Amino acid sequence: MTDLHTAGHRKGVVCAPHAQAVEDGRAILEEGGNAIEAMLAMAASIAAVYPHMNHIGGDGFWLIREPNGRVRAIMGAGRAGAKATQRFYKDAGQYEIPSRGPLAALTVPGAVAGWQLAVDAAKAQTGQGINKGSSRLPLHVLFDAAIRRAREGYKVTRSQAQLTADKFAELAKVPGFAKAFLIDGKAPELGATLKQTKFAETLEHLAKTGLDDFYRGDVGREIAADLERIGSPVTRADLEKYEAKIAEPLSVSIKGATLYNTPPPTQGLASLIILALFDRLRVSEGDSFAHIHGLIEATKRAFILRDREVTDPDHIDGNLKHFLDAPFLDNEVTKIDMKRAARWPSPEARGDTVWMGAADSTGLVVSYIQSIYWEFGSGCVLPATGILMQNRGASFSLDPKAVNALEPGRRPFHTLNPALATLRDGRIMAYGTMGGDGQPQTQAALFTRHVTYGQPLDKALDAPRWLLGRTWGSDHTSLRIEPRFDGHMIDRLMSAGHEVDVVKDGYSDTMGHAGAVIFHPNGTLEGGHDPRADGGAAGL
Repeated sequence: MTDLHTAGHRKGVVCAPHAQAVEDGRAILEEGGNAIEAMLAMAASIAAVYPHMNHIGGDGFWLIREPNGRVRAIMGAGRAGAKATQRFYKDAGQYEIPSRGPLAALTVPGAVAGWQLAVDAAKAQTGQGINKGSSRLPLHVLFDAAIRRAREGYKVTRSQAQLTADKFAELAKVPGFAKAFLIDGKAPELGATLKQTKFAETLEHLAKTGLDDFYRGDVGREIAADLERIGSPVTRADLEKYEAKIAEPLSVSIKGATLYNTPPPTQGLASLIILALFDRLRVSEGDSFAHIHGLIEATKRAFILRDREVTDPDHIDGNLKHFLDAPFLDNEVTKIDMKRAARWPSPEARGDTVWMGAADSTGLVVSYIQSIYWEFGSGCVLPATGILMQNRGASFSLDPKAVNALEPGRRPFHTLNPALATLRDGRIMAYGTMGGDGQPQTQAALFTRHVTYGQPLDKALDAPRWLLGRTWGSDHTSLRIEPRFDGHMIDRLMSAGHEVDVVKDGYSDTMGHAGAVIFHPNGTLEGGHDPRADGGAAGL
């Protein structure tokens, strides 16, 4: 079994929420690949063995810290299809965008275009890898393990078995889902073997012909034909013109660190604001009431701004960087009452995603997140390619006046946001999690526990967590927390005005699957992943 935490490595380290993806990333490091190449292998592998959380029919975002210190973002955010108009949905009798089925599969998958830019970035590191001077590894080497796992079969994890059973009524009749992810029309049991044969063929084809084929070649043609057949508004032309982008990340300086995250349409801005506001609160003791309460209240301020401002960057008037400047943050922190909870009416955002990290001996550090939005995304599995399509477009609104109003070519709001920090002591930390609105909150919990208050990484990942948001199946807002918080903390939070809901599981998937990799200034590497997930960390 893959260790949840690993340290003291010299050549490289990886972490992921599935043990086989960790194994495949480590194998690439052993082949002499760099951190980007290890991540590419894990990105393919995790789609093969953890499909309820991600697939190549979804989107992906990268933060890459190069050995020279430069940090770049790769933005693989898919755009709404040409037919995805307000009228299209209203003519179909829809007054909001469906969360499942062909009408939910309304955006171009952006992850593979992001992979292509990552391949280019890996090639630029020639002479900087673990085996200095070696040529970069070809796609068939990077994808070999994923192809094998998809073709020969993978074991259904606890979370896949549980989520398939929980969402059976929503997904069983969605085109392609039953054949791909059910056994004899029923949800698979833990440990059952499933295969993704068509997906294996698609990966093999892409390894031979190149990733561009996904959009402008044979694979793209098959994707478009299947989407048209099931009634999705995404067209062949949408695929042909799609490109991922390289962008400058957002950043903010706090005491002891510079923090990086991805720009809109992701919620990276909110993640940075939470930590920047908390830094200004000057809380001295970790896991105290002031620590937990302060982060929750900083989250409220950040989410109010996020919901008002963050959308497709093409539709943002001006630059959002001024929200990370000291004058704005200094004023915003004065609105936090450290004794009382502010009222909180904001709705919850769902999300099923994977975050993975990789680092190598050169100081190349990667933070990557790949997602199909909800568990199993739209549920639509395309028969010719085995690709599971995301439902990220369900976050659009059919209100033309909304911040994220649907229109063709527009990128939806993304909860995805990989994080990275350069610390004044020389450490470089890539970290992140799945979990929709919980992503910024879990990032903040992990970062402050480990960096601000010095908890060992494994302890910081294990510690009980919380999630501010609307409780599923209920109309009232609440602060959900794991029961491993002691009763005194729960009482204090309630006395301060927080509406507390203690969840059943001590290690709840609701709180995200977090992880981190760290490059230390002495050249050693450390990695860790969440006990709530099915993965871990490994290195050389």
